[in-house]
Amino acid sequence: MDRLRLVIFDLDGTLVDSQSHILAAMGAAFDALSLTCPDREKVLSIVGLSLPQAMLRLAPEVPGDTRDHLVMTYKQAFHDLRKAGDPAASSPLYPGARAALERLAQQDEVLVALATGKSRRGTEAMLEAHGLGHHFTSRQVADDHPSKPHPSMILTALAETGVAAGDAVMIGDTTYDMEMAANARITGLGINWGYHAPAQLHAAKAVAVLEEFDGLDAALTELWQKV
Repeated sequence: MDRLRLVIFDLDGTLVDSQSHILAAMGAAFDALSLTCPDREKVLSIVGLSLPQAMLRLAPEVPGDTRDHLVMTYKQAFHDLRKAGDPAASSPLYPGARAALERLAQQDEVLVALATGKSRRGTEAMLEAHGLGHHFTSRQVADDHPSKPHPSMILTALAETGVAAGDAVMIGDTTYDMEMAANARITGLGINWGYHAPAQLHAAKAVAVLEEFDGLDAALTELWQKV
């Protein structure tokens, strides 16, 4: 039997386009504290970070207790938005995401994991909404780890699955994902449909940047032929 490989996915901006809820919840959080919300580009630039680190980047000038309130207000606003509608419709899968996961599931030597800056509650709700939970052997969420780009999420996924670092790849849309991969000494593979530009991903040591999910199989084959 071939040795095990591990494919680790980010969630927001990689598998799921949740920007509508992210932007709305962030606006609600800042409005609730009578603060000016940063613009769309700035808000999306922090997707992938754990919320305390995200708020520090978005509102570095406000006191720490105010940022704590922003975090809690954002969480509640996001939860309320998700409960008020159909999360699968408001945060849709990117084209080809489900098919890519299903193709990986057919390969006995490949395990799939998740490493997301989302909370456990938000992650489980999103996976349930899209019926994706069964695909992930390991799920690493913000509740249990330092924020990306710290390698803790990846190192834990490697430990849980027993896969060597050289046989793992991180797939994500942000520099935080690519930097996390580099810090864990695994390969980082970027995608161009998320929240950071391809040039940023290349600068953060992505070995390549996919243009669509249909290219994932070939990209993984090429990567694993080199090791």
